[in-house]
Parts: sequence; structure tokens; C-alpha cells
Amino acid sequence: MIVRSGSTSIDLREPREGEIVGQGCPRVTVGVPVFNGELFVAETLNSLLKQTFSDLEIVISDNASTDRTQEICRAYAARDWRVRYYRNDVNRGAAWNHNRVFELARGEFFKWSAADDLCAPEFLTLCVAALDRDPAAVMSITQSLEIDEVGNALASVSVPNQTLLPIVPPGAPAHIRFRQNIRLDHLCLSIFSLIRSDILRQTVLQGNYPDADRVVLAHLALFGHCVVVPKTAFFNRDHPGRFSRFYNGERLRERAIWWDPSNVKRKSFPFWRELSELLRVVRRTPLEWPERLRCYWEIVQWLQHKDHMRLLYEDATHYPRKWLVRHFPKAKVTWNWLWRNKERYS
Repeated sequence: MIVRSGSTSIDLREPREGEIVGQGCPRVTVGVPVFNGELFVAETLNSLLKQTFSDLEIVISDNASTDRTQEICRAYAARDWRVRYYRNDVNRGAAWNHNRVFELARGEFFKWSAADDLCAPEFLTLCVAALDRDPAAVMSITQSLEIDEVGNALASVSVPNQTLLPIVPPGAPAHIRFRQNIRLDHLCLSIFSLIRSDILRQTVLQGNYPDADRVVLAHLALFGHCVVVPKTAFFNRDHPGRFSRFYNGERLRERAIWWDPSNVKRKSFPFWRELSELLRVVRRTPLEWPERLRCYWEIVQWLQHKDHMRLLYEDATHYPRKWLVRHFPKAKVTWNWLWRNKERYS
């Protein structure tokens, strides 16, 4: 199943960019946003083209890669009409690129695919069947597994004490589905589900701030439930070049720039932005008022969680702390001591 990109035989005939050769609209669109993905993108495309469910198209949006990504992707588009390749003149950020592949999608169902993840050949067959059986479901995914850079299964998830998918009880009402998706105890891998395109178009899509995928999942959860097929057929790759390894903790604002380069020109408050977006999705989703009020209450509960309070505090005080430390270096010690004591006696 794992084929190294460097050993992949590819035809370098140049296609017309984004050319659609096949007839009609496929049932499934898989969107692959990519930037400098030469190490794994061929393996990813191979796994998608080997799907037993063949009524699909693959839309690649290349965010001005500077490595061999363009060469590799053009070769796949040249040899298989189901692959459509688009290249941006400049890097517009990960958020724009994720939304771009969906804008170009024609399928009844849509799936985002990271350029380093893999799907077993039966992934789409299982997920399409699950959605066909359950019209109330808005999305479907199989059980998932994390793998390393060479495809070996990892014994545990890359972030300790977290699950790969949110744990939602079967038959849970909208506010419970909403609660489980806004929690921080899962890695949001259900963003790589097969999703009904008409429902996804009604959501906020990918925002230009960290953790925006959690908001998209919460918004989708207000429309309906996610079917988790009890078979492992999706493989999320954790490797040294993974972007989340570079943009955590103190580098959170650099992560915001990764999502949208224009963020470099503005002050960023990502967790307060997340809070405002959660309020927004509840307001704009068609819900009965009792259920809408329950969702607002879940946001109140979310605010009271210690980890969320800490993140909102750090977010709100980031720029004042930078100013104080720059002008009064010893202030950093006092500030940290006050917060540690606040935690100790709370």
C-alpha cells in the first residue's frame, strides 16, 4: 500500500491545467490542498486512485509549491482524467487553499484529504454506503489510525490523552454533538470525513485562524450526526515535517500566518476568534429555540473549562505581556508567578 514517491513511475506529458475529460458529475470529490508535499503526495494520490468506489474526482490545489509537487501532480492529472490540478501563483494560505478545493468540487459528497494521509481502498465505498443508508447523517468516516513517515502504525496518538475522533453517543441531540466537537480532547480527524456537499456549503468552511477545523466540525454537528464505520480504513500520518509540530504553544500566531499570510499584518486573537465563531454558527444554523439555547449553554460551559480559560487569558494578554517584557524584563517572572498561584488556589 505504501509506495515511495521517489520510486513512483510518472508520465510527464503536460495537461491543460484543471482540464475535465470525463462526462457528467461524479458522486464524490476528494479535495487535496497541498504545499511542498513532494515526500508523500504521490502515495496519497495512489491511495485515492485505488479506491474501490471509482465514481470520483480528485481536485488538487497547489499553493505555489517550490519543490517537485507541481511535477508530480501534473503527471497524475495527465494520466488519469479523474485528477484535476490547479496551481496558485502565490501562497494564499492553508485556509484559502482548503476552501478552494471545495469551491471546485462537483460531487454530491466531498472529502478533504491532507497531502500526506492515506485511505484504504475500501474507504470511500464504506463511507458512501453509510451515507446512503442513513439520510439523516451529514458525514461519515471509518475508524482511524496514526502512522509514521514510512507507514508504520503508531502505538498511540501524537498528542497524549487525546482521541483521534470526537466521542459522540449514538442518537445524541444537536447540543451534545456540538459539545463533543468543541472539546479539546480529540484531534479533529473527522474533518477528513466524507461530507454531504450541500450541507458543507451551509457552514462557515475553513477559517483563517488556528482550530478553525473544530468550528467547522461543530457547525456540521448542528445539522446532523457523523457515522463512524467500525473498520480502520483511514491513516493519518504523523511525521517530522507535519505543520502542527512547528506551530504550537508560543508559535501560535505563526500558525495563524500559516493559515492566512495576511495575518502577519494584523494583531491575532485566535481563541477569542474561535469563541466568536462558535456563537456565530449557533446563531446562523436552523435550530428550534430550546436546542439553540442549549448550544449557547454549552458555550458557557466551554468558557468555564480551565484549559479554555487559560487559552483565552493568554490570548487576551499576549500583546500587553510582550510590551511589558520588552520594557520591563522582570515583569515576566511576576506575571508567570501570579498565574501559577491563580491555578493553585482556584
